[in-house]
Amino acid sequence: MPPKYTKPERLWLKTHPEISEKWVQARIAEDPSILGLGDLVLRDQERMQPRAGRLDLLLQDPESKRRYELELQLGATDESHLIRTIEYWDIERKRYPQYDHCAVLVAEDITSRFLNVISLFNGSLPLVAIQMQALRIDDQVALVFTTVFNELSRGLVDEDEDAEATPTDRAYWEHRASKGTLGLADEMLKMARECEPGLDLKYNKFYIGLSRDGQPFNFVTFRPRKNHMILDLKLPQSEELTQRIDGAGFETLEYNKQWRLYRLSLTKADVTQKAEPLRELVKLAYEQRTS
Repeated sequence: MPPKYTKPERLWLKTHPEISEKWVQARIAEDPSILGLGDLVLRDQERMQPRAGRLDLLLQDPESKRRYELELQLGATDESHLIRTIEYWDIERKRYPQYDHCAVLVAEDITSRFLNVISLFNGSLPLVAIQMQALRIDDQVALVFTTVFNELSRGLVDEDEDAEATPTDRAYWEHRASKGTLGLADEMLKMARECEPGLDLKYNKFYIGLSRDGQPFNFVTFRPRKNHMILDLKLPQSEELTQRIDGAGFETLEYNKQWRLYRLSLTKADVTQKAEPLRELVKLAYEQRTS
């Protein structure tokens, strides 16, 4: 039997008597992935800007140094919101230059005139325009986001600094990733404890690190995903070490030169079948950290 078709009703939230901009903002904050920009996490909401009002949402890609300064607008786009979006983006990038920044404007109606204007910025600043549709299906409301203008130059991959890391707990990561891949972090902890017996996992919003006597001690960090885990090893890049890692058969991501990180994408089979070369890499990172 084919599925039953239901025609949705388009809602215009600008004039809706019950649904407000705050309601839409809350839905995005609950699940930023609905924007279609990737698996983003909420960094801040209604963020105060010096002498410039409040930024609606600050989002971040947990696997990179890219932050998204998002302004939300019900109804059609206008010049004031575009200026505000660019202004907030500029403030944030100057305050936090260690991150890559992208301006995002979300509106119900992005006009052709507006697209012509923002196309002038292409190549000058990273700007994304997303058109939002609210659809009523029976007694429920859905939000659909469509990127109509995109400039996504990716930033450098890195962990968030310990000073800015937001503490979470194991339950957060079980929901965000899976118990299976979280178990890989447990196995890696056992290897790390061979170097330093008193280490524990330290759960943060963007990664899982290590702690010693309650303080961060990150010579390796972990980022569990649904089907794999990313292992970050703080080691200086060398041809010999790169060949050693490649020779062990690991799937590697691009080396982060700014933060001196080797990044490996690990599966359960990697951790069990390649335990010895992993143990050696963890030991090297520990020795680098303590030397």
